Amino acid sequence: MNSDLHVAEVDRRARRIKLLLMDCDGVLTDGRLELLENGDEQKTFHARDGQGISLFHWAGLKTGIISGRISSAVERRAQDLGMAYVRQDAKDKVKAFDEVMAEAGVSIDECAYIGDDLADIPVMLRVELAVAVADAVVETKQAAHYVTELKGGRGAVREVTDLILKAQGRWHEVMKRFG
Repeated sequence: MNSDLHVAEVDRRARRIKLLLMDCDGVLTDGRLELLENGDEQKTFHARDGQGISLFHWAGLKTGIISGRISSAVERRAQDLGMAYVRQDAKDKVKAFDEVMAEAGVSIDECAYIGDDLADIPVMLRVELAVAVADAVVETKQAAHYVTELKGGRGAVREVTDLILKAQGRWHEVMKRFG
């Protein structure tokens, strides 16, 4: 998987990306859900993933979440990070993906998607750059162009944002913000 040919292909795909979409549970979180008495869910997000999303936005790129579940924590995290597109309760992720893509004004070959489970595969099969987190199910990894070294909720999203920014030659531009 780490052959030079594979790295070159992932880099080629990453250079085209303008919109990065992702599942939430198992990607932005470690997949564990704590159900609260009020019917909502408690989720834990990794700060480095948030920083990666912020860097992505500073470079002029867009992000969003497509989740099959509903949680006020997802809405809040997305709002805190300035994520432009949030689709929750997406029982048909392809339909949600098509809606977001049209709203964002991008084509399929300008989209990347990060997933971890079977429900993510239909979207992953359509995008230019399909990514599975390190602890994704086997079938999802098989559908991916790239599998992260880091697990979902443990920096995998940051790994992907950095990969895309570096492939596009924007890394040094973004790093200028830090001195």
